[in-house]
Amino acid sequence: MAAAQQEIGRAVPSFTLPLLGSRGSVSLETLLAGHKAALIIFWSGVCSHCRRYDQYFNALPSKHPDINFVAIASRRSEAVDAMRSAVTERDLTFPILIDANGVVAREYFAQQTPRSYLVGPGGALLYRGAIDNFKMPGDPEYLAYLEPALSCFLAGQPIARPETASFGCAIETVYYQIPGQL
Repeated sequence: MAAAQQEIGRAVPSFTLPLLGSRGSVSLETLLAGHKAALIIFWSGVCSHCRRYDQYFNALPSKHPDINFVAIASRRSEAVDAMRSAVTERDLTFPILIDANGVVAREYFAQQTPRSYLVGPGGALLYRGAIDNFKMPGDPEYLAYLEPALSCFLAGQPIARPETASFGCAIETVYYQIPGQL
């Protein structure tokens, strides 16, 4: 049973999920092994907000080699074939785990994609929220949220803003559950 709330500094639930395009699976413990932290992004291949970050996600493993990165696809009713097509068409190189029933998304209180979670040693939640304020990097009002959190963590400093509000495509809504026309 999932906790009633999720707190920064406390351990997040463990998981083991299948890897898209493979017969293997990945656990939270595997993600953390040999790395300083794991960065988990709840992702969708059909979400236009996630699409905006394709190149950023592709570059994360080389930009931050001490942090293991993975996307988790939890969006209700999103077909695995659609995810595979997104990977091919958009030349995505990051690993994607399949949370077909949205169990992990619910345990992490993730309601939209993209939503990021920086998980440190022992599974402690260090950052939760948006990547940025959804302005383009050249915009004078642009604010990065995830990168400063990663930088602080890697420098051994406290994360100044450990939580930000997220926005994006809903992982699960009432509209997915309506059995037919009203």
